[in-house]
Amino acid sequence: MPAVPTLERTASGAGSVLALDGYRRLLISAAAVVLGVMGQAVARGWVARDLTGTNAGIGGVLLVFGIALLLATPWGGVAADRFPKRTVLLISVGALTVSSLLLGLVVLADVVAYWQLLVAGAIQATAFAFYLPARIAFITELVAAEQIGAAVVLSQTAQEAGRVVGPAAAGVLIGVSWCGTSGIFFLAGGVMFAAGLVLFGLPPGSPRHRVEVRSPVAELVDGFRYVRSHASIGLIAVTTIAVVVFGFPYLAFLPALADDRFAVGAGGYGIMSGAAGLGAVVAGLLAPRVRWIAARPWAVIAISGAALGVALAALGVAESYPVALVVLAVVGAAALVFQTTSQSLLLSLSDLEYHGRLQSLVVLGFSGFGLAALPLGLLADAWSLRAVLVAMGGVVIAVSAVFAVVRRGQRRVRLDHAGEVV
Repeated sequence: MPAVPTLERTASGAGSVLALDGYRRLLISAAAVVLGVMGQAVARGWVARDLTGTNAGIGGVLLVFGIALLLATPWGGVAADRFPKRTVLLISVGALTVSSLLLGLVVLADVVAYWQLLVAGAIQATAFAFYLPARIAFITELVAAEQIGAAVVLSQTAQEAGRVVGPAAAGVLIGVSWCGTSGIFFLAGGVMFAAGLVLFGLPPGSPRHRVEVRSPVAELVDGFRYVRSHASIGLIAVTTIAVVVFGFPYLAFLPALADDRFAVGAGGYGIMSGAAGLGAVVAGLLAPRVRWIAARPWAVIAISGAALGVALAALGVAESYPVALVVLAVVGAAALVFQTTSQSLLLSLSDLEYHGRLQSLVVLGFSGFGLAALPLGLLADAWSLRAVLVAMGGVVIAVSAVFAVVRRGQRRVRLDHAGEVV
């Protein structure tokens, strides 16, 4: 089993992979794409709330995004193996750019309709499902074999930071008079167009030649079998998916908190998103310097997951806007540490040929986040947003506790087997 590329090793190896022009281009382009996708997703949610006035309206947009992501992800993983990766990336980024710019036009012209948000969400989810596996697979062609671990973890760290920083920046700009939601769509489209231009400097990326060409379903089934046959990998994958599905929909409810509970409007919503982004950035800067995080990744996953759950519950009961901002900073920090640690450990424990499909499983988790947003939104409308956020936090805490218990059992079994061998 390969050595675990911890955050500490990633920090020490970052300089060597960043010196490679191809990898640096891919990293810069990926960071721009994630910022654009996540930023305009916030704008879509804000427009959906304006059009419908309900949490369910926001959840419906995320539901369509999740369904499209779920259906397209297996095909995206196969496309990354069968076609030149640069081509897959360019087509995906092109679809993301055009859909964002078109949304900006209809919002600016004040002719936007709810169905347009749904169509745009489906297009962007499909493009993203093709983009992510191709990007991960491309890394192995741009760096040396001994640099793959550091390159993958650095790329994942940048991606997870973008998942939080993008919404934070968009939330701030929505409240700015010269920007608004239409400006967010135009800015996101421009950023992603620039990301596509950067990709032209990459080599084509050779498709993988296989003795046996299997269907996408067979490829996905093989990936599931691989996960089932490796208990540690399966535990990380299931835990990551569960935390994402039940924890990350809090992003959909920030507009309601800003409007209904704290009465701070779009500007206050932007500051709330910015607080979560600031927490993520601070965590991303400090985590590689904490030796304990590098040495105890399994414990870090459990602790950061539990911290995320506690922070979500605290957000649900927060009555003061300043308190909510502090709690959101903790949410952003805990989410980033959980994601980067679980992703680096998952990739380090798995065989290289399965990295793309394991990445697809993580993407499926984010489709589940979209699928869960609508029923959670309906519950928030019928019950209360406070209770839903507390329940979400409770589920995330429970998942983290189960992870810790199962991991302890796995270690005990491994030690017992080692004693028998001795």
